[in-house]
Amino acid sequence: MARKPLIAGNWKMNLNHFEAIALVQKIAFSLPAKYFDKVDVTVIPPFTDIRSVQTLVEGDKLLLTYGAQDVSAHDSGAYTGEISGAMLAKLGCTFAVVGHSERRTLHGESNETVLAKTKAALKNELTPIVCIGEGLEIREAGNQVEYNLEQLRGSLAGLSADEISKVVVAYEPVWAIGTGRVATPADAQEVCKAVRGELATLASAEVAAGVRVLYGGSVNAKNVGEIVGQPDVDGALVGGASLKADEFATLSAIAAGGPLP
Repeated sequence: MARKPLIAGNWKMNLNHFEAIALVQKIAFSLPAKYFDKVDVTVIPPFTDIRSVQTLVEGDKLLLTYGAQDVSAHDSGAYTGEISGAMLAKLGCTFAVVGHSERRTLHGESNETVLAKTKAALKNELTPIVCIGEGLEIREAGNQVEYNLEQLRGSLAGLSADEISKVVVAYEPVWAIGTGRVATPADAQEVCKAVRGELATLASAEVAAGVRVLYGGSVNAKNVGEIVGQPDVDGALVGGASLKADEFATLSAIAAGGPLP
């Protein structure tokens, strides 16, 4: 099954809503429409920027999509500071990132919490981007595959095959996020291939063949081609490079199979 590459730009806690509008305009201007036939491009801004991005995308009929960096496990109620899936869906979000390593590490999110958020996203017809990834000590011990599969199993536990088919998985080795260190294409392929095999066990081979598995961790225009060229890597979750319109457009074009003209 052919899987369309996905390039997702995670802005993290950067850019106010004016800056968000400017960046999306620049990305849209820099990436000709023809590339969107071969790659899906999405931006993941802070919550405070989403409405502005929605207005721009819908008003100008842009081909890129957008999503949220997190979603509450709860529908509504006394959960100060949280944002529900229903709220995000109303804002036109396509994606919701869940289980990013910064959430797992800084906020103590467990696999059980990530699972609850995954369910909340699916309930509201958002596509969850479920993040997994190992720290340096796990990698150096050679336990990266089993560690990531354990995170994957916990984050998708009990989901039906149909639900799993609607998920995107992002493998982000923690030691490569924002450090300038990048997993080799072979490193990325090793874990992403294992993820696909585990998805076949959790759902079916057919479902696993259709789920997009992304790599994240210091991805840029120079390395994205070789990374997404791996047979089980279907795109990238991009951090710092997604804040630079020219570079983000360039790496999106490369993922589509060709450089910008």
